[in-house]
Amino acid sequence: MLTIPSSSRLYFRLMSLQDADLLFEVDQDETVMRFINGGTCTNRQTIEQVMLPRMAKYRDPVKGFGIWQVRRQADNVFLGWVLIRPMGFNTANPSEQDVEIGWRFKRAFWERGFASEAALRIAKAVLTNQPEVLTLSAIAMPENAGSIGVMQKLGMRFIKRFIHQDAIGDVDAVLYQVMVNELFNTSLT
Repeated sequence: MLTIPSSSRLYFRLMSLQDADLLFEVDQDETVMRFINGGTCTNRQTIEQVMLPRMAKYRDPVKGFGIWQVRRQADNVFLGWVLIRPMGFNTANPSEQDVEIGWRFKRAFWERGFASEAALRIAKAVLTNQPEVLTLSAIAMPENAGSIGVMQKLGMRFIKRFIHQDAIGDVDAVLYQVMVNELFNTSLT
């Protein structure tokens, strides 16, 4: 099983099907959910019947694909999560060369650099031993300046605006990408 090295502020653990409470916890703030679904808090049924089965489809502890919980070193507080998975994981032909990264953090931990620090550390650890992966991608709603800021800190560049089609709903989105070899030269200092 892949492990992600801790930073001075954060440590990481791959979520399992037993972590429904953590997924539910983050999704109970309308402000957090604003750029996910318009601001509707996720109910337990959706976590258990949609989110967990989706995670099970792409979770791979050896490669590091899945949802990583992010905790603060100082006090073990759960801040949020970072997901990493093949682009198109829910299609018949998920990409082997393009990996998607995303994040969701509790509002109390926004604007402190936690999302970019965690995303960069997780992406580098997961992609280190996967030479077939050429690009790292992320999507967000065009108005989500916070997530777009994290993408830019990761060295990602705007690729396109499009309608992201997903089983849980279609949404106006922007796509950002970085070449994996460029990602390894990225630092947050």
